[in-house]
Amino acid sequence: MDGLPVTRPMSRTVSRRLFLARTGAVTATTAAVTALPTGPARATRPPALRMPDVPVRKAALDDPAEATLAEAATLLRGRRLTSVELTRAYLDRIAKHDSAYQAYVTVLADRALAAARRADRLRTGPLSGLPLIIKDNVFTAGVRTTANSFIFETFVPDHDATVVARLTGAGAIVLGKGQMGPLATTRATTPDGRITTVNAWTPANPAVDPGGSSTGPATAVAGRLAASSIGTQTGGSIVLPSNQQNLTGLKPTMGRASIYGIVPLSFTRDHPGPLARDAMDAAIMLSVMAGPDPRDPRTLGLPRVPDLVRAATPVRRGGRPALRRATRVGVPEDYLTTSNTQVLALRRDFLTTLGKIPGVRLVDVAHPADWGLLTGAFNDARLAERTEPFRPFLQKDLRLFGVSVLSWLGGLMLSGDEWITAQRAKAHLLGEVLDGVLEKADVVLQTGPVPFDILGLPEIGFPIGFTSAGVPVGTILGGGPYEEDRLLEVAAAYQAVTDWHWRRPADPSPAVAAARSAPPRIDAVTAAETSA
Repeated sequence: MDGLPVTRPMSRTVSRRLFLARTGAVTATTAAVTALPTGPARATRPPALRMPDVPVRKAALDDPAEATLAEAATLLRGRRLTSVELTRAYLDRIAKHDSAYQAYVTVLADRALAAARRADRLRTGPLSGLPLIIKDNVFTAGVRTTANSFIFETFVPDHDATVVARLTGAGAIVLGKGQMGPLATTRATTPDGRITTVNAWTPANPAVDPGGSSTGPATAVAGRLAASSIGTQTGGSIVLPSNQQNLTGLKPTMGRASIYGIVPLSFTRDHPGPLARDAMDAAIMLSVMAGPDPRDPRTLGLPRVPDLVRAATPVRRGGRPALRRATRVGVPEDYLTTSNTQVLALRRDFLTTLGKIPGVRLVDVAHPADWGLLTGAFNDARLAERTEPFRPFLQKDLRLFGVSVLSWLGGLMLSGDEWITAQRAKAHLLGEVLDGVLEKADVVLQTGPVPFDILGLPEIGFPIGFTSAGVPVGTILGGGPYEEDRLLEVAAAYQAVTDWHWRRPADPSPAVAAARSAPPRIDAVTAAETSA
């Protein structure tokens, strides 16, 4: 593959032009979806998803809660497991361990078991009988949806968000709602700042970062309290909890999945996406969630969703897992400059392993000289975007925002000219990413969610090892517009030659749950400093 001329496929050129046009128009076209949704989602089309038959590990045969989505679906189709047995396995673990994890804000035990009994009588779709957890800022009909906020503490939607309607329409079962940061601004706490959800790998130590605001769903999936989940990302809350908790999280391109029926945070940066056990499960979840939705203009007129399950199924060449397509993996200069020696060693091992996979070509890429300035200059624009739909609540009572109030006040302080400067910086940076690093590479490794996150480009987080203290370490890979399939191809091939993603945290002891009765708190300054 070395020496081949670098050419841009026509499909990538079209996707790039379309993405630039959509990004420029998003400010105007998304005004309708920024307001809090008030009407039911329209009927959604049945997902065209081909569920794979996969080998089922012994661990999953011994414990249904260990099964991935793909494994559980294989067992259900083969009548080696019932949905009731699977759902009970998760409910039993929730009853036993969630007082330590505090991953759920609402558990729907009776409703989930009733849905499981129906699924055992009649399969209703590709996800029939598979139990999920949904982040609590995503509307669920008839179920309290608080966004972990005083503002929504009694809010009960009369309809599902589009992504929930699609998942349940495909047969999935909602086990409950996941804890989150107040209004998705920081790690999961109560609205007044008491820490709730802990990292599933360190439940006795609340100080260990569990990731961003989607930590309830992430901890539930990592701790085997749900098969898979929906998270939302505005500043990293899909890829970061994935990295922190040994999961695979896929933040899709802006518009791939509808935000209709999700409590807004930033209308140019809100994305729903899966937090899953592996690349295949992430592919399955996004295949159902993605697609056009008349309620969200960002989703209309986009390139067709590719076959993500096929992308997450590595091919073999010469008996070895290989990429489906030759792929240049960009390695920026700062990827190997961290002062954390354990993370540095894991990244080096990761590159060595990745580079041996047939079809991978590691290439050095350099950030533009103004990278640091640009990635910081427009980031504060998010503060004004989050303030805009909540201005009536800010005028009514600042106490409604609890521990996150300072970041909301920051949005009120941003002037119009600063917001315009931020938008110009964003447009300039987007051009440098598309015409710079993504000209030299098909996908690019990152040291954090920025800038692919805030530009609306897709990225995937997946595990690459553990520290000596047993805390997971992951990496993030960013891609071009609408190229989620390319990201899945790389992550799936890497997972085919490693076993990090199969590792499971030890169950918390009863003493851990007892210690959670006096949780530590974060203050408003800390919440603002760690805000998405």
